[in-house]
Amino acid sequence: MDDRDLALAALGARVALLERQVEALAAQHLPDERHWRGGPSIRSDRKPGRGIFRTSPACRQSQFETAWFSYWCEQLGAYPGYHRKLWELVFICQALHERKLLRPGSRGLGFGVGREPLSACFAARGCHITATDQAADEAVDTGWADSGQHALGKAALMRPDLCPPDVFDRSVEFRAVDMNAIPDDLVDFDFCWSACALEHLGSLKAGMDFIERSLGTLAPGGVAVHTTELNLTSDSETLSEGGTVLYRPRDFHELVRQLQAGGHRVMPLDLNAGNGPVDRYIDIPPYRNDPHLRLSVAGFVTTSVGLIVQKAGQTAK
Repeated sequence: MDDRDLALAALGARVALLERQVEALAAQHLPDERHWRGGPSIRSDRKPGRGIFRTSPACRQSQFETAWFSYWCEQLGAYPGYHRKLWELVFICQALHERKLLRPGSRGLGFGVGREPLSACFAARGCHITATDQAADEAVDTGWADSGQHALGKAALMRPDLCPPDVFDRSVEFRAVDMNAIPDDLVDFDFCWSACALEHLGSLKAGMDFIERSLGTLAPGGVAVHTTELNLTSDSETLSEGGTVLYRPRDFHELVRQLQAGGHRVMPLDLNAGNGPVDRYIDIPPYRNDPHLRLSVAGFVTTSVGLIVQKAGQTAK
């Protein structure tokens, strides 16, 4: 391929991107102002749910308006708002809670934890947590050190409002870990989790490989809960390599087949991203803080999806 062909290919890719961005703009439905000024109401009957996540679901508006969503926002020290990142944290908490894994003595492993409050929240419930993130030098190289989302050691994860400092200190340890090369000594955990980290591992395959490797850190019957990106625009075209990749429905279906072939149990996929007024709003750069359930990334509309996988073997204690 000569220089002219390369230039034409680059131009074609740029035109395709612009077409997708225009389509995303044309599809926007601004929700009623009440949905982005104050977010969902705080439920007076807030409590953790039972049997909520029997599937691996996509993020959608209706879930933000439940008693269990209000409950976990309170437990995480967060004010309810229509933001998919908050949904990811709540999803992980609820999925682990209803599987009776947020209990005294339970061992949990977090990947790419950034500054999220989950380690403190779980430690307050008696769990022993190993929290991991990129090494400091790698975070500088990849730009995460400047994002405000990278954990510079254990101190970055402390939340005295969620967990007493003495409990946190004895219950949480921090390790620098490359998610593409999980150390062999990280084993026998009751659960592991990651919140929208695996799509930053360089390629679609790298993220899917990570999910399978994460099961190797679990005891038989242990549970992995991961969130990542769901491409709502296309089941063929996507961002397949680079700093952020977007998973198509077909990628998840293939992953499920692979994991089930290994004897693991995957909660059935539920990729319905909802049709409420907030669901239909597509956020574009510069992104809003609220509402922010669907967004345009390189012209593709994406949202969050959660995966729940139980490792083959006996049920976790």
